[in-house]
Amino acid sequence: MNPDWFDFSGYLKIFWQFSWLQWIIFSLLSNIFLCLFSITLYQFIEKTCRKELLQEQNHPLTKSDVYLSFLTVVCNSFVMLLGVFLWKNKWIIIDSQPSVVSVFLETIALIFLMDLLMYFFHYAAHLPFVYKILHGKHHEHVSTNFLSLFVLHPFETIGFGLMILALLISYDFSIISIVLYLLINLVWGTIGHLNREFFPASFDRLFIGTTRFHNQHHLDETKNFGFYTSIWDRLFGTYR
Repeated sequence: MNPDWFDFSGYLKIFWQFSWLQWIIFSLLSNIFLCLFSITLYQFIEKTCRKELLQEQNHPLTKSDVYLSFLTVVCNSFVMLLGVFLWKNKWIIIDSQPSVVSVFLETIALIFLMDLLMYFFHYAAHLPFVYKILHGKHHEHVSTNFLSLFVLHPFETIGFGLMILALLISYDFSIISIVLYLLINLVWGTIGHLNREFFPASFDRLFIGTTRFHNQHHLDETKNFGFYTSIWDRLFGTYR
């Protein structure tokens, strides 16, 4: 039997009754909060981590970075609203009473499935005609700053969101698995765009996508397309 605190049916009923205006406000505020959380986490690690810089200095902050980061927040809000629409029309079914085991397995599955999808999506973003239009702006950050994670073309942000929604349509994940995955994704993305190695050196041998792993991708755009792991890069010959 599941503990009561794993029963989210009551909360889902509350959200089900939200008007679209309430959903728009909620999605914007929640995504603004997540962006601010990422910035705060980045700054905290930068100030407390004693490891040397991976590159000589951070990428300078520009008005363009701020603008694109805000646009990323808006696009993430749009993806959330699209997810709500699919949920209300029963394209997405949420398991409101998961077990501890199912939450764990679903979260792991989301991480590995999204890592695979993101590898191919990221690789495709580096095709010359796509790179020039979409992904090149992100790679102006040869080094990184606290907004690098959010400096994306709107189509990239929406494409990432559509991949998540496709997985949610294909299987009835629990709300806690979805939230855990999204939190891990935000934290991992923040750590991956630090200018200091966050993980111990031994983590490279564990096929984990460390900070240095992603930093190498910003230095050599033909390598290290993975996000959470280096598995697919090792498998497809793009690992450095």
